[in-house]
Amino acid sequence: MGQIFRRPWSKLLNRYSRNIQSPMTSSQEPTQPHYPDSPTPERSPYPPGAPVYPPPLPPPEPRPHVTPHSTQLRLGADGRYYRVRRKRRPLFPRLRSGCLSLILLLTCVCIASAAFLIVPGRTNILLIGIDYADPWTSVARTDTIMLASFAPLSRSINLLSIPRDLWVDIPQVGENRINTAHFYAESRQPGSGPQAVLDTIDQNFDLSIKYYLRVRFEGFRDIVDAMGGVDIELSESMAGYAPGHHHLNGRKALAFVRDRANADDFFRMSHGQFMLRSLFKNLLNPVKWPRFPFIAKAVYDSVDTNIPLTVWPRLVLTALLSGPGRINFHMITREMVTPYVTDQGANVLLPKWDLIHLLIQEIF
Repeated sequence: MGQIFRRPWSKLLNRYSRNIQSPMTSSQEPTQPHYPDSPTPERSPYPPGAPVYPPPLPPPEPRPHVTPHSTQLRLGADGRYYRVRRKRRPLFPRLRSGCLSLILLLTCVCIASAAFLIVPGRTNILLIGIDYADPWTSVARTDTIMLASFAPLSRSINLLSIPRDLWVDIPQVGENRINTAHFYAESRQPGSGPQAVLDTIDQNFDLSIKYYLRVRFEGFRDIVDAMGGVDIELSESMAGYAPGHHHLNGRKALAFVRDRANADDFFRMSHGQFMLRSLFKNLLNPVKWPRFPFIAKAVYDSVDTNIPLTVWPRLVLTALLSGPGRINFHMITREMVTPYVTDQGANVLLPKWDLIHLLIQEIF
């Protein structure tokens, strides 16, 4: 039995060993590899050079590799680009909460700034010009007294000139000329002259004013020189000048304001008002704008005031909105006073308070 089953297996193994052995020729060495011969190419049925129909298509040209724009195409997971559909832009941009808060804050700041510039509706200031005095003291009389009212809502500036010989009741002094209030106060306590004039205005005119602006005559001269002079246009003879155009330097402008030849205090007040209007017109001339740094320095050196810095923008805005045409000049006229000679022989003006108070209510 063992021989019966062993014999077929031995035949199969012999056949398998013969099949896997490669045939070798007598010329080949046992160690040299055998490579099969290359197949013979098929012959074309057409003779060489004959046209072929249809003609073969040329191979496609390779396209250059260009990275597409990120907003138009996107690269997929398979390595291909797919077109991305753009979203429509909204007509109005969407605001985030942070931007909206910032816009609201800026709006509130603008509203508060505008309200600060126009509220309170009126700012009253006392303008005084003192006579010549020593540089280290201010003991002098007030040669010019004016009340200014700045109204930004009505875009107007009202100026009231008060005669220096007006007979009034001065606190802690008694009855005297109104221009002596500054002199007596500065003699008692240096620096108290402007407040004494403010108290005198409050007591006699029933008008409460907090701010003052005081300038010396030499300071006025320096300011005009810093402007490069002032141009005036006269329609009639005034202060010794003929009608027409005139250019005045600081010294001549001061002499124009203080002219007393053949004139009284009322003419001097009109000269001062005319000079203020001319100065304002000259400041609005663009030719004078390059001189603003020199003008600011001259004003800083010559003017003494208690007006805080927070009030100046309101005053400047009112002046720009008003312009020269909306500056209204008023004065206590001859009809509102009565000339009088005191026991000492001084010529003074007795006020008619009923007419003066009516004018005060109309202006302020």
